[in-house]
Amino acid sequence: MGESKWMGKRWEEMDTDVLVKIFKELNLVELSPVSQVCRLWRLACSDPLIWGTLDFGLLKSNFIQTRASPYIWVDDRSDKRLAKILRVAMAISRGNVNCMIFHYNLYMKDEHLHYISQRSPHLKRLVMPAWNRISRAGICQAIERWEELESLTMPTIGHPPYIMEGLANNCKNFKELKIMGSFDLLFASAVTTYLPKLKVLSLRCSKVTMGALQCVLNSLEHLEVLNISHCLLFEMATNGRRQVIHELDNKALERASRLREFHHCQSRQCVACQRMMLDEGILRWYRYEDWFWRRDEVRSLDLKDYGRLFGAQCEMLTSVD
Repeated sequence: MGESKWMGKRWEEMDTDVLVKIFKELNLVELSPVSQVCRLWRLACSDPLIWGTLDFGLLKSNFIQTRASPYIWVDDRSDKRLAKILRVAMAISRGNVNCMIFHYNLYMKDEHLHYISQRSPHLKRLVMPAWNRISRAGICQAIERWEELESLTMPTIGHPPYIMEGLANNCKNFKELKIMGSFDLLFASAVTTYLPKLKVLSLRCSKVTMGALQCVLNSLEHLEVLNISHCLLFEMATNGRRQVIHELDNKALERASRLREFHHCQSRQCVACQRMMLDEGILRWYRYEDWFWRRDEVRSLDLKDYGRLFGAQCEMLTSVD
């Protein structure tokens, strides 16, 4: 019998779309050596279908809280590990990341944010890490590069106007904002002044003043979706003490009824609302389930499950000695 002849394609000759389907099942650590096999494989590894969302939600800093600014000390190994991971991810993705998610206990520095913004110019959605070690200049420079940014989830910041102004000046398609922490009248005024065409706002599990809520309802004429689920709503009484509001008045409800979606929960039987009361309006996320901070009643803001690209295995394999 004669020798049979193999009629199939070799790996390096496979169609790019087939390779992409295969490589989508790999994580960041596995993709790194695969991307170095040949030019075709590297092209497939950087496909936007793989890098649409880069979820670093499991990546946290090893830190200690301090009394002096920036009120946090981060282990040098955490910074080196983050830099290493970012180098690998940005090199393979080749600017194709559209959504980037960071954990609230990841304390990056200006240099990390600068590196990301340079290499992900088409970013449309960002879930920010903690602000403590990011300067005003650092975040402003990053926003200037993200002209396509449409959605931002951010922890509370002491002076919000410059962030809102940066978004207004550079991100012409910006439409979606989520605040995690405190939302007072200063914050609300910054949002309504600089982002008057905002369509989606989530204040889920935040401490919100009634003045801030009224400002949003009265001033954001283009707002379509508002989420104040599990918020601690309060106003200052005449005696100077904080008074918690358990029910919205008819005027606020009437304004909210004009929205396409209005999410509101202040039930004393609700577990999330109970947690907000227990933590006095500033939720201690670390006390609760690891998925709890990722949830949102607004579908477009809910982070769902952790992504495949960076799982627990990646965190172990990218450790720094």
